Amino acid sequence: MAKNNKLVAPFLKWVGGKRQLMPSIVEHLPENIKNLNYSEPFIGGGAVLFHLQPKNAIINDFNEELVNVYNVIKNNLFELIADLKKHDNNADYFYEIRGLDRTEQFNDLTPVQRASRIIFLNKTCFNGLYRVNNAGEFNAPFGRYKNPNIVNEPTLKAVNKYLNSNNIIIRSGDYATVLEELDNRSFVYLDPPYHPISESSNFTGYVQGGWNIFDQARLRDACNELNERGIKFLLSNSSSPQIKDLYEDYNITTVKANRAINSNGADRGEVDEVLIRNYE
Repeated sequence: MAKNNKLVAPFLKWVGGKRQLMPSIVEHLPENIKNLNYSEPFIGGGAVLFHLQPKNAIINDFNEELVNVYNVIKNNLFELIADLKKHDNNADYFYEIRGLDRTEQFNDLTPVQRASRIIFLNKTCFNGLYRVNNAGEFNAPFGRYKNPNIVNEPTLKAVNKYLNSNNIIIRSGDYATVLEELDNRSFVYLDPPYHPISESSNFTGYVQGGWNIFDQARLRDACNELNERGIKFLLSNSSSPQIKDLYEDYNITTVKANRAINSNGADRGEVDEVLIRNYE
């Protein structure tokens, strides 16, 4: 079997990224995963996908701007790289580009320009944080980094090659539509917006409108359906009492993760998260 390409890696910094949790995730994957079709309905930064590099996969995210970046990297790589090289790392320019989604001009941007904008903002905003307000407008402030890696050509080229050398279907929409298509030869990794442990840790700014406990319960119901159909799933979430109650019928493993996103500095650092699965 060909060795995975280490340059195939996340091209955006994403809240709740799974790179540091990868050893725990890999440890809890099903033994026959190489024989299963991979699905990730909340793709986010793609850390798990890029680590596993499956040959057949369906990836999805509700965030259309994020999914557009995946599609542009796959289909318009060199136009994207050329556009990324046009950006300037200064505050006035940053706020001009950030403010485009408040104007009619935003609708005139090409897919390449939109993808370039998201990558630029992600690389130059404070803490590399993708965050939108309730109107869906990007609202993270300028980060004042001296030399951000706006044009990471080796990673972009490696991701382009991976997406085009394998059967990777890219979708944008509700996760349930993806789950409905799967059969029992599939494996699903679910990384939804986490349920908050406390109000200060509540961050769902990558999804316009956010997520609440009713969304979590709907996902649990979808997992019950997967289980009834004989489809294996692994799910990540916070180690909150509500999540443990929702998934009490499944195998729950507590793991440690370092998280830097919290309005209360004392709450940053190592926290408990859970991995939930419907197989041994």
